[in-house]
Amino acid sequence: MRDGQSEGKTGAHLNKMSNQNTPNRKGNPPAEKSDKRMTLPSRFQKEVHAHLSRNSQQTGPPLNLNESLSPGKGKPYNPQQVQGRIREILGKYSNGFWVSKLPQIYRELYKQDLPTEAIKDLDTWTHICTVEKTCSSSPSELLLYPAKEQTTTSSPSPILNPTSTSVPVPASKTPTEKPLESPTQQRPPSTHLTRSGSRSPQSPPSSSSSPSPPSSPATLSPDLKLKLEELLLKYSNGLWAHALPKLFQDTYKTKLPGHVLENLHLLSDICTIDYPMPDNPKRAILYRRSSSGGGGGGEDENCNRRNSSVSEEEMRVRKELGRRLSNQAVPSLQIPKEEYPSVLVVEATNTNGVILRYIGEGYSQAQESMEDEMREFYGLDQSSPSPLSAPSSGQLVAVRAEEEEEILRAQVCEVMADKVKVYYVDHGFSEVISKTKVFELHEKFFQLPFQATKCKLAGLEPFCQEPSVLKKFETMASGRILLAEILERGHTPLVVLYDTSQDDDVNINAACMKVLQDKTLASPLQVNSAYMNVTVSSVCSDGTIYCQLPSRGLAKLTEILENIETYFHSQVTSEFLVSRPFCGKGCLARYKGKWSRVEITNLHGSRVLDIMFIDVGVQASVEVFELREIPPPFLRDLMAIPPQAVKCCLADLAVSVGSWTPDAVQWLREKVLNTTDCSMKVAKADDTKRCIYVHLFTDKNFHDPARSLNHQMAQSDLFKKRPDVFLTSHSPAKISTASLSSKTSSNSDSTNGSPVSSSVPAKPHLKRALSGPRGGGGGNTTTTSPPETPSSPKSSLQLPPLLDLPPTGNNVDVYVSVACHPGHFVLQPWRDMYKLVVLMGEMILYYNKTEEKPLNIQKNQIYAAKVENNWHRVLVKGVLTNGLVSVYELDYGKHELVSCTQLRPLIKEFRQLPFQGITAQLAGVKPRQWSEEASIVFRNHVEKKPLVAQLEAVQEAANPWDRKLTVFLVDTSQEERDIWVHDIMAEFADELTNEL
Repeated sequence: MRDGQSEGKTGAHLNKMSNQNTPNRKGNPPAEKSDKRMTLPSRFQKEVHAHLSRNSQQTGPPLNLNESLSPGKGKPYNPQQVQGRIREILGKYSNGFWVSKLPQIYRELYKQDLPTEAIKDLDTWTHICTVEKTCSSSPSELLLYPAKEQTTTSSPSPILNPTSTSVPVPASKTPTEKPLESPTQQRPPSTHLTRSGSRSPQSPPSSSSSPSPPSSPATLSPDLKLKLEELLLKYSNGLWAHALPKLFQDTYKTKLPGHVLENLHLLSDICTIDYPMPDNPKRAILYRRSSSGGGGGGEDENCNRRNSSVSEEEMRVRKELGRRLSNQAVPSLQIPKEEYPSVLVVEATNTNGVILRYIGEGYSQAQESMEDEMREFYGLDQSSPSPLSAPSSGQLVAVRAEEEEEILRAQVCEVMADKVKVYYVDHGFSEVISKTKVFELHEKFFQLPFQATKCKLAGLEPFCQEPSVLKKFETMASGRILLAEILERGHTPLVVLYDTSQDDDVNINAACMKVLQDKTLASPLQVNSAYMNVTVSSVCSDGTIYCQLPSRGLAKLTEILENIETYFHSQVTSEFLVSRPFCGKGCLARYKGKWSRVEITNLHGSRVLDIMFIDVGVQASVEVFELREIPPPFLRDLMAIPPQAVKCCLADLAVSVGSWTPDAVQWLREKVLNTTDCSMKVAKADDTKRCIYVHLFTDKNFHDPARSLNHQMAQSDLFKKRPDVFLTSHSPAKISTASLSSKTSSNSDSTNGSPVSSSVPAKPHLKRALSGPRGGGGGNTTTTSPPETPSSPKSSLQLPPLLDLPPTGNNVDVYVSVACHPGHFVLQPWRDMYKLVVLMGEMILYYNKTEEKPLNIQKNQIYAAKVENNWHRVLVKGVLTNGLVSVYELDYGKHELVSCTQLRPLIKEFRQLPFQGITAQLAGVKPRQWSEEASIVFRNHVEKKPLVAQLEAVQEAANPWDRKLTVFLVDTSQEERDIWVHDIMAEFADELTNEL
């Protein structure tokens, strides 16, 4: 469903290992492990936007300013940018830190190496920082402090005493030692580093803000800053700077001063600025700072850490004391770390408080084990406990259920004469039972949190108690195990529920919203009936058309949308900006200059998404800032109107939908899209495909079948000109139909640069979305052998630079996107992974609004190709005679079959980021023909997982996709030990040899 990883979610544990230039080959010493552990979301593209900690912990002595700290010695750099970043760092660590820690902190925050020349220039930047020697006997130990006369709005810097012998608080937590298992092969010392999760308002990602130069003529007024901060608050996952002018104009009905975009550094006190495309400084992403009191930067971690920890400790003690006083010290239930946990829905009398239970280890399984133990403890033999003599309201008890077999935990709600009303805290319902069935709950059954909990259904908040909504929810969800997408992790999490038991995933939230529709406002359609004044609003590339028919619903819709236009013009507020998009959400977007209803169909990260204009049948890819919430005064009336775009197919054509040539699609578009007086006759209705088969006319002569466009197309050669590029839904190739549906731009315009395309929207498939680092990746087929070596591309366009690799022997954090066997797998470095997400979002916006044009596709050339819902940078491996093309995804290492109509030229802008996928083989094991069993074991341990790789060797090649690494792979997610994959494979190979 999502292709990006947004954003504030948690998942499987991920730690990192330190980079050491000279790893110990024998008898590894105890390595350091950070005691701070973070978690990683289960969906790859949602977390790669995160503020990642990538650099190693340096344990050596502080370095001298003149020592070389990186390979980039002497390279030119932007002093203003570096100064601005160092100023931000010193704002967070106002008590100072060792200069030797600066490269590490810099890289953690900004995902770039600190230029060596900048280290040497620190002494001269007296307006930024103060460099001092300590009283230590070592002259090379230097400390870095804020400039002595610097003032900040967050906390004043102390006046430093040059003779002070105090040592500053270190910038990172003190690691604890952790011994490694003794290897027989080379292994990197494994200091565990933490990688933060997805971006959130509390942890903005990399910043590239620059300080205002002394001669800057521009400043921002407090009112302007307040308005800009209000906009950034709505987009906690970041906002493109280029969106500010239009967004500011729409929200505040006034023009954004022109100097703001030219001087983004003026915003550095309210936001951090990231440049994910270094070659294009105009493409910046703004992130609101987590602390804005007075417009200052982030909190001083040195000064505030102690106070906050004391406050948290006090709160913890108070809560614990309260629990002990009530003798009911049951821990609170933690929301599962995965983004899509399975849940059992119990009941809902309000969609803002749906009662459910989480399914899985630590939840339902732990509950079953506890209840088995309770059944034995409260058995029917003589030694079992006696019933509770005087239960009191609010007391936790054990209850023998009516079946006499189950013993359940419950809380007393009401005490009557001989009966008690109890609430089953693990099952979520109440019951009145006899007092003889109530027992005192033993303290050992207080350890498991109550399993019955509540959630809120996203998008249904205004209709949370609507009887029709609750009835629909009861029918679709109650008593069933569903998948829950967690959008917000609060006390009552905000979720979207999905039924994945069918071939197509069903969005429960969206289905409940649809019951609010008034069927009498739908377009009237009956078989063998004719209709005039029909508008064909969209012609999709597979031959499907969408039509609007005159109806009460269309007239009412037009009136409401006109009123919304007037309403928006009169409102000066940011409350209508969409800050929490999700699949199935209904909102508004611009179509031909006016606000129109849309449904979000797919998300690519947090900023780019696919939408469907439900009243015209047009699909588009837009940025989230282009969407608006439906104003509350119009919400109920607008929800009552069914979508006014009717999905149709032309009847009596020999060629079925999905097998149209581009020529046939273009011919039909030219005939009908600019005609407002079409007519049609309904031939039949196909409820399974939700499609109406019609005869279409460009005039009112629907009585003469020979005048229909169906007849004209059947008699033409439109379907015979290019048989080699037919799109067939019955292709023997193992590809999804989503891969074969082209998104070509319609003839209609789109305001604000919103791309508007006209294909059938690909329904988000949750199972595929969960299976890989990018949405829809699960259906991809992968090869079982390395890609063949192609010749050098003949294209005159330049290739991206090679992916930077550390020296051999060093460690690098990686994600294994494809794993065939130990001799062939594909790695993606974490270092610039968020830039890949940004790049793919840009490709979606660019290519989804470009027209499909004939392309002379050549083998071994680089193109952009659409694979399911994403655009990828690919290498063409072969062109098949049936119009399909074999391509290799250069950033993910997967092989795909796509239609030749899905390829576009890869423009220069998308050739700047190095290809992120690089093939590798496992070090520490002998090359061999790996069995299928061994390959399965290997895949289970590494594929779709974040790991640490130690670089053993690099095999260079003429083309970047032919480079191959030899690496050790280490899984550092376990708390107690690191798992060396080559040890597992060597042991597996030995066992097979012994069996033989």
